[in-house]
Amino acid sequence: MHEAPEGRPAAVPYLADPGPDHHVRVLPWTADGKLCVLSTSGPGSFLSRLADSLEETQLTTGRDVLDQAHAVLSDPMSPYGELRYAGVRLAECLRDALCVAASRGLRMVQPDEGEAEDPAGPPV
Repeated sequence: MHEAPEGRPAAVPYLADPGPDHHVRVLPWTADGKLCVLSTSGPGSFLSRLADSLEETQLTTGRDVLDQAHAVLSDPMSPYGELRYAGVRLAECLRDALCVAASRGLRMVQPDEGEAEDPAGPPV
């Protein structure tokens, strides 16, 4: 197995050095428990925009499920089956949201080693 090059997150599988005009991103889902990786010409490419759209759909679905689950959970007379269904759907949506967060976190630009971060944080 190949080791990730220096500076590349360990979670991103080493494919090959794609070059400056090529971008590799981890997608917010898995296939058979393995990471899905997209290699494109840039963040504005068709496949990148499609992946962004699917991420947004996952997050929107999570918000909808949360609203519906809240109604079931706030009713003390909700049947066990409905409670279980709500819990299962909430767990699926949480998993998806965590995958989206991890994918987006890996795409964040890291400051160069020479740049000192402002301890006060970014300007407001």
